[in-house]
Amino acid sequence: MAEPTYEEMKARLAELEKQVATKRTGAMEFRVSEKGGVSVYGLGRFPVTLYFEQWTRLLDQADNLRAFLEENKSKLKLKEPK
Repeated sequence: MAEPTYEEMKARLAELEKQVATKRTGAMEFRVSEKGGVSVYGLGRFPVTLYFEQWTRLLDQADNLRAFLEENKSKLKLKEPK
């Protein structure tokens, strides 16, 4: 296996720096998984992965989910702001 070129190493370093910055800022990141699902990183310790049809069904219910969360807010555990 050949040694990576300077340009390849530079690109890899930029990619790793982006990943570290994402983790520090808590920003969400979307990726396509190996099995063809869409993974959301940045919500918690592990990514949330659903397939296309599942994401569209969930997004179609966004208003209902928001209403449900508000109705049940008193029962939900909320994280304290840092």
